[in-house]
Amino acid sequence: MGDVTEKEMDNLTFKSDTVLSDVHVHCPNKRHLMVRLNAVGQPVFLSYFKLLWNTDNPVSEKSGREATAEREHQYSSGDELCDKDRNNLKNERESNTEGLEALLDDDGDLEVVRRPRSTSDLEAEDLSRDRAYPVILMKGKEDAFEDEEQECTCTDVVKIEHTMATPLEDVGKQVWRAAFLLADYVLFKRDMFRCCTVLELGAGTGVTSIIMGTVASRVYCTDVGDDLLAMCEQNVSLNKHLMEPGGGEIKVKELDWLKDEFCTVFYDDDLTDALFRTLYRITHNLKNSCTVFLAIEKRLNFTLRHMDITCEAYSHFRNTLNDLENLQDGKMKYTVEPIKPDFCQFLSYERIEQLELWKIIADKLT
Repeated sequence: MGDVTEKEMDNLTFKSDTVLSDVHVHCPNKRHLMVRLNAVGQPVFLSYFKLLWNTDNPVSEKSGREATAEREHQYSSGDELCDKDRNNLKNERESNTEGLEALLDDDGDLEVVRRPRSTSDLEAEDLSRDRAYPVILMKGKEDAFEDEEQECTCTDVVKIEHTMATPLEDVGKQVWRAAFLLADYVLFKRDMFRCCTVLELGAGTGVTSIIMGTVASRVYCTDVGDDLLAMCEQNVSLNKHLMEPGGGEIKVKELDWLKDEFCTVFYDDDLTDALFRTLYRITHNLKNSCTVFLAIEKRLNFTLRHMDITCEAYSHFRNTLNDLENLQDGKMKYTVEPIKPDFCQFLSYERIEQLELWKIIADKLT
């Protein structure tokens, strides 16, 4: 735990100006081991994300090469596995939302039942009220986390260090559903990515690069900020065993979209513009044509200016994507198509309808 004191850990709070990871909001009863404070004093947690292989034919006792071969067979008969996993996740989500309709008023608004101040702690435990925070394991309580670790094998778990609440400019240190969506697609289309060289922009914690590293020959995992890049390096190190069977290599590098003409998150218009400028510059400088995949989650917000629920940042993203497709500079041609997110789900998260995946084929004309 380093220099983290028990008092500091007891006083951890989520400030009103922070952003909380959706992945962990929807997993309120998961246990997350706090391992350290990062360079700017933010708590860093270690979470295990289990890959949803075929549970009827486990590979836990097989060697790395045998496990890889076993997974190849599972992918080849993926429809049955996909249907099974999707049904399991659907049933899990339905059980989590059971009784939600009873909490809605006539207008469809959520009625929040607040605990009376006079209610004793014992009585409060009997109230049907889910906890809205993850369980944070502190020093001296690692045994509980180790029990979960023993249930998972090296071949079916991705270990990720991350934060759970950050200011807007540090959201890259959290784990987001769009990263899982793209990781699912990589695993589903692994033959397409096999032996490729891949560049990930805005890698964040590196979870998608790590999954890609199990398939591709080389992955450049890029983002900006010393603290975030150090976190990526740590996560790559934690999951080296996943890349060993296929011989994949991950290199963590800094790539600042706003630097040298080459704002804080994808949902910032200036950074969205910078992303597409970077995509154009990279694809233009490559010797051959290439394919780009973009994963994004549409963020809906109620604004006083419109007095309605809008998503202006997403609208700007779509407009910029259309501009790229309609570009006529005589040098590049971009073909854009959406990918329907109905493929296998290998990671446990809520695949909401606001998640989108786009495929861009960049062809060189000269």
